[in-house]
Amino acid sequence: MKTSRVPSFTTVMLVLGLVFLYLPMLVLVVYSFNASRLVTVWAGFSTEWYGALFRDRQILAAVWTSLEIAFFAASMAVCLGTVAAFVMTRFGRFRGKTALSSMVTAPLVMPEVITGLSLLLLFVQMAQLTGWPADRGMATIWIAHTTFCSAYVAVVVAARLREMDRSIEEAAMDLGSPPLKTFFSITLPVISPALVAGWLLAFTLSLDDLVIASFVSGPGANTLPMVVFSSVRLGVSPKINALATLIILVVSLATLLAWFVMRRSEKRRLALNRKAQGGE
Repeated sequence: MKTSRVPSFTTVMLVLGLVFLYLPMLVLVVYSFNASRLVTVWAGFSTEWYGALFRDRQILAAVWTSLEIAFFAASMAVCLGTVAAFVMTRFGRFRGKTALSSMVTAPLVMPEVITGLSLLLLFVQMAQLTGWPADRGMATIWIAHTTFCSAYVAVVVAARLREMDRSIEEAAMDLGSPPLKTFFSITLPVISPALVAGWLLAFTLSLDDLVIASFVSGPGANTLPMVVFSSVRLGVSPKINALATLIILVVSLATLLAWFVMRRSEKRRLALNRKAQGGE
């Protein structure tokens, strides 16, 4: 007589966790095709809100502004965070190193309200003393996002640098390779996964930020989270459901593409290893 297999506690908790995470997203996707203007009342299937979304110039402009700021903020954060990571991990003991490390990682634990308010006061004082910035906008948001995103990049890159075997770099320099060439030929390829991870993390944090951007933005620059938050305070529009569905779709496709590329790369690596072992 066959006995029914009872799912383990780990399996049950995993399923409940996945349902808790993804069921609200599924409901949101379903209600993005709701014909009713009320997001809680189902009135039939319709795609009119997607058309209304693409006709809303304010939301489209906010999407482009957020993407542009996130791209440049993530790129600058990778540069600054990598330099900070090298200082924290490769330089020996020097006066102020502990203070520098604490200041670099401070934005990780600093409340966003304090960070946004301090940056606002900084920009106001700079405008009074030097005349720049005359108006707060994309430039000030970019600087603010670069400031707190650099801390995350520094932590990610520093962790990779601590795990890296420095004997490879030392061997290259012993053979006559200049430090700059050693960095671009050996160090940079080794830490490139950490750089990519840091860039993606910074891009996501910048794209998602609301509090800091609200402090340092001006009338002419509104990011997507600011526009969404402003519209939600007046009542949730079905266009927001459509926008969230498109964001979920883009993120899902990007994740699937990354998984496919990594899977092909892993298969190619395993095939090369088997070929090398067969040749031996």
